Amino acid sequence: MEIDFLNYILSLGYQAMIFLGEIPNPVTNQQEKNFEQAKLLIDTLSMLKEKTKGNLTEQESNLLENTVSELQMKYVELTDGK
Repeated sequence: MEIDFLNYILSLGYQAMIFLGEIPNPVTNQQEKNFEQAKLLIDTLSMLKEKTKGNLTEQESNLLENTVSELQMKYVELTDGK
């Protein structure tokens, strides 16, 4: 797999979904929840969104915006906003 910005965003989003318990851990094949780690990844994606504003292609910008938004909503849903 080629490492580029789109794949990096997808990778971080995938990891966050694992930590939210939405996707089984590929190593253990078990659903695991670690909301602290999920929040760290979501915050990292949010920071990337702010720091790269105006420097992304439309596709990259849309993917990052949608990924952050969906993960934030899922996090709040699962943690009741804690």
